[in-house]
Amino acid sequence: METLAQILEHFPAWLKAALDARSLFMSDLVMLGEIPSPTYGEAPRIEFILNRFFEAGLDRCSTDTKGNGIGFLPGTHGRQTILVAAHADTLVTDCKDQSIEIRENRMIGPFVGDNCIALAALTHLPTLLQNLQVRLKSNVILLASTRALGRGNLEGIRHFLTHGNIRCDSGLCLESVQLGRMNYACMGMMRAEIHCQLPDPYNWAQFGATGTIIPVADVVMRISRIPLPKRPLTTIIMGRLNGGIAHNNIAREVTLGFEIRSESGDILRELKERIEDIAEETSAQSGTRITLDILSQRDPGGLDIGHPLVKKGRSVLSALGIPPLLYPTTSQLSALRDAGIPGLTIGITTGERRNDLDEIDESVAIEPMTTGLTQLVGILAAMDEGVTA
Repeated sequence: METLAQILEHFPAWLKAALDARSLFMSDLVMLGEIPSPTYGEAPRIEFILNRFFEAGLDRCSTDTKGNGIGFLPGTHGRQTILVAAHADTLVTDCKDQSIEIRENRMIGPFVGDNCIALAALTHLPTLLQNLQVRLKSNVILLASTRALGRGNLEGIRHFLTHGNIRCDSGLCLESVQLGRMNYACMGMMRAEIHCQLPDPYNWAQFGATGTIIPVADVVMRISRIPLPKRPLTTIIMGRLNGGIAHNNIAREVTLGFEIRSESGDILRELKERIEDIAEETSAQSGTRITLDILSQRDPGGLDIGHPLVKKGRSVLSALGIPPLLYPTTSQLSALRDAGIPGLTIGITTGERRNDLDEIDESVAIEPMTTGLTQLVGILAAMDEGVTA
């Protein structure tokens, strides 16, 4: 049994091995990123991942009734099981060109940071462990989960944790960015849309008829005036506004997409009620139909910073010289929390959304991926020693 200190001593050799294998990792990354995988349409990407699991010699490679891709890596003892998960769906739904461009130390493409880098790390992990001659005592389940984003609301991983025939003792959720994130707690979240539609009897010829844009603008203004506390941390993100067809045509329908995040479940519920009231009142005043559609909702909670698993994760980051980013997340970690499984969310590389790129394009750094993969193996090895001591 190796101690955490002994595990950290392996890092120079592991960094070199990860660098040597980076071309294979990037090859998987590009192929994964170019396979369309919208929520509820992940099957082609899952098929590719399962083929990689088969090639790596994993046991019991399969899908379940929600389409999750599952691979099983048996441990030498098998007394405990670690889940390593990355979501397979993407925010890209109707992009005709999902090609990924490789530049000097950069990869650029549609949502390349969400989540094909993490999926490439998932498919590459068995080969990397073999090359490093790392034999874990624990069983490891590799899960490419479906239906995580939007209306999916983590349906894939929740189904696996509820209906899977193996109890997981701990979990590690992979996200592509940012390297250094060490999420051990979950932010409460409500993702919703406000739909504004004109009623059937509407006087289109009336001078000053405003359609649906003005009422939705009023909703946005009123929501922006809601006072938000700094503690507990709370924010409202206005992320999307769609509607209308031309400058000189009254918009018959407008959709506002937004997300509320808070460390407090009570504040989350209070804000939901206030926005429902705003929508109802604006609907009555404007003569339009305004409805609130909740896409997904999660409660806050998670581990404390002093939990042994968090301490081990922070030690790995420190040994690799990675500045830790400690903040609550809205990732798949909340599904682990709901299932009573201690877990972390980590990132594999650094990335950014830049003004010189198209709206859906992201830029991610290549060089930090080596450190990100070494971090993954290090945290996994530390979890192999148990997460309660």
